[in-house]
Amino acid sequence: MTTTTKVVNAADVTPNRHRGGEIRVTLSQKTCGATSGFGGSVLLQPGEYVSEHYHPYSEEFIHVIRGELELKVEGEPIALGPDDSFLVPIGQRHRLANVGGSTAHVVFHLSPLAPRPDLGHVDTEPLPSVGEP
Repeated sequence: MTTTTKVVNAADVTPNRHRGGEIRVTLSQKTCGATSGFGGSVLLQPGEYVSEHYHPYSEEFIHVIRGELELKVEGEPIALGPDDSFLVPIGQRHRLANVGGSTAHVVFHLSPLAPRPDLGHVDTEPLPSVGEP
């Protein structure tokens, strides 16, 4: 696929609930031919979380649009709120939980890409939504 200039709306992307919350990858090799990374958004209802994992090839950039979250990096809790950003270094275990009373909205980007998609994400705890897409 060739990289294309296009708008991708989150509502047009099927959510992934497998690892928790509602993850929508809006910009990727699949959606626009991205070659250096991918990104999108996460919606987490109160009490929901994205299960602990790490990326052996990518940094993950996280930016909170709304909500009160706890990001654990290598088991250490970090409080995040609206307009906070955080960089998760390559290879560090992390888990994101909505600890507030309303829906949290987070934007993320990972770069660089792993050599193959199946090598880019390693789960380190049981998945909260086994059987979800």
